Amino acid sequence: MDLLHYLIFYPSDVLFIGHHLATLLVFLTCRYLVQHGAYAILALLVLAKVTSACQNTWTLANAQRMDNEFAAKVFDVLSPPFYAFYSVVRGFLGPYFVYQMGSSYVSGVAEGAIPKWVWVPWLIVVTLAISVSILWVSNLWAQLYRVPNCLRNGHKNIFF
Repeated sequence: MDLLHYLIFYPSDVLFIGHHLATLLVFLTCRYLVQHGAYAILALLVLAKVTSACQNTWTLANAQRMDNEFAAKVFDVLSPPFYAFYSVVRGFLGPYFVYQMGSSYVSGVAEGAIPKWVWVPWLIVVTLAISVSILWVSNLWAQLYRVPNCLRNGHKNIFF
C-alpha cells in the first residue's frame, strides 16, 4: 500500500519507491519462486509495518505543514517521538533480526529448501533497505537539531 501511495502522490521519491520495489521482489521470490522463507520475511514485514501508521501521519503532516497550522503542530509534536520509535525499530530491532536470519541461513538450516542464490540476494536487499532506513532517519535527526540552531543563530534558510 505504501508503494502505491508513493507512486501516485510522490512519484519523484525514487529512493522510497526503489526500497519498496526491492522489498516486493523479496516477497515475490519467497512466495512464488522457492515457496519458503515466509517466517523470516513476514517477521521483517511486521518490524517495518509497526512504524507505518506513525510514518504515514508524519508524512501527511509534513506535506501540509506549510499550508495548515494544525498539520504544522502535528508535525512538530510527532517528529521527535516518531524519529525515536523509528530509530529503535529500524535501527536496532531490524538489524538484529537480519543478523539472526543471516546466521541461520549461513549455518545451512535452509539448505535444500532455499537455495543460496536466493537467500544471499534476500540478505543483500534487506540489509540495503535497512541501511537506507537508517540513513533516512539519521538525516531527519540532523535536520531536527539543525532547525533550532539555525533559528537561534539568525539563519533564515534552515534547509541548506
